[in-house]
Amino acid sequence: MPAYKTSRRAKRRSKAIATNKPSTLGYVFLVVVILASLFPLYWSFLIGSGDSSTINSQDVDWMPGGNFLSNAAKVVNDPSVNFWKALSNSIIVSTVVSASVVFFSTLAGYAFAKLKFRGSKGLLIFVIATMAVPTQLGIVPLFIAMSQWLGLSGNILAVILPALVSAFGVFWMTQYLSQTLPDELIEAARVDGASMIRTFWHVGVPAARPAAAMLALFIFIATWTNFFWPFIILDSNNPTLPVALSLLQNNFFIDYSIVLAGVLLSTIPLLILFVVAGKQLVSGIMQGAVKG
Repeated sequence: MPAYKTSRRAKRRSKAIATNKPSTLGYVFLVVVILASLFPLYWSFLIGSGDSSTINSQDVDWMPGGNFLSNAAKVVNDPSVNFWKALSNSIIVSTVVSASVVFFSTLAGYAFAKLKFRGSKGLLIFVIATMAVPTQLGIVPLFIAMSQWLGLSGNILAVILPALVSAFGVFWMTQYLSQTLPDELIEAARVDGASMIRTFWHVGVPAARPAAAMLALFIFIATWTNFFWPFIILDSNNPTLPVALSLLQNNFFIDYSIVLAGVLLSTIPLLILFVVAGKQLVSGIMQGAVKG
């Protein structure tokens, strides 16, 4: 190839990269979005660090008070909340559900994206269609099945079992693997004598890691903050964290400083998760983007 054509392409590429740099307006927009996203968290800390009169005060003091630790101690030591039991239950439920959804969704996504079998398109459409069915429609038969048939009322297994597989996770992994995993890699593995399971484990799983990491994060957060079904099937003796914190509002007088202090305590594990896993998630996403 002539040198002048190569130089022209290099100039065009550098020009395209230069024009794709974010503008000052873009940075301003991102800062506004970040501040708007952080404001509810700061407002909760503002009320949670005050006393019972802070939320009803006419003059808003934008500086936090000094009662957050004492309010948090009241939440932790409240016998009706059973905080540490609820925290351990939330960790167990969120971890097990996230691992299960990622595993089964990757298996199903690989099958729908790269394996040819009769009825695959119709089955995938059916799986996606289930996402349009409201969760509330299945609560009554699900409660009957868990409480009367399986006898799991008040047990965290009643929260784990219905969430082991996710239609959203199957759709997510199917779309990702169909776009990023070349058929040539699968064919090469089969030519080398790899079985279907070995091909999935050594070819499909490494390609699915970025999407699996994001799916695990989504499912963990959704499970951690889930209140509706755990509130119905669990009791105050064996709650998850959102169910336990709702007990703070069962008194005749609701102290919102203590309630919001408890809410902030429940968000601390999620913040730690973002700090610990954020770098790995971003690097995995960028690696997947480069490979795609």
